[in-house]
Amino acid sequence: MEENANQFLGEERIGRLMRKYAIPCIISLLVVELLPRQLIGIFGAANESVYYTDFAVKAFRTYLCMMVFACVNKACFIFLQAMGKAVESTALSMIREILFGVGLALLLPLFFGLDVVLYSMPLSDLLTFVIAVVLIIQTYKQLSQIAGKEPQSSDLN
Repeated sequence: MEENANQFLGEERIGRLMRKYAIPCIISLLVVELLPRQLIGIFGAANESVYYTDFAVKAFRTYLCMMVFACVNKACFIFLQAMGKAVESTALSMIREILFGVGLALLLPLFFGLDVVLYSMPLSDLLTFVIAVVLIIQTYKQLSQIAGKEPQSSDLN
């Protein structure tokens, strides 16, 4: 892990890693939010009823509204694996997909109605992002200690 710490602190900053994955996600988010009818048309929805199309647009926009957080989360999973923290990376992925993703899809409708199922993954992505930020900050502090360098607030950007 020490060689990874020196490489990470010397060559690659968290900000660069996040930008590398966040920029394509922002572009994808814009496409999903601005062109949902065209995307739905790719799947053969041209001859469907207006109700189907309206629900599909709502589902696309709602379910994928936190796509940027999902991409940042994926970058965090990859970063943690690269730093030799496979257990943390796997746990974070399982928390996102199973605990939050499936759990929220099953629990939210019980309290708020069926339409709230669409919010399960955006909420899952947001909650996973919060946990990922905590893990990344802890990992960064550990790497800084290994490399003999105190973390600076500018290094986290």
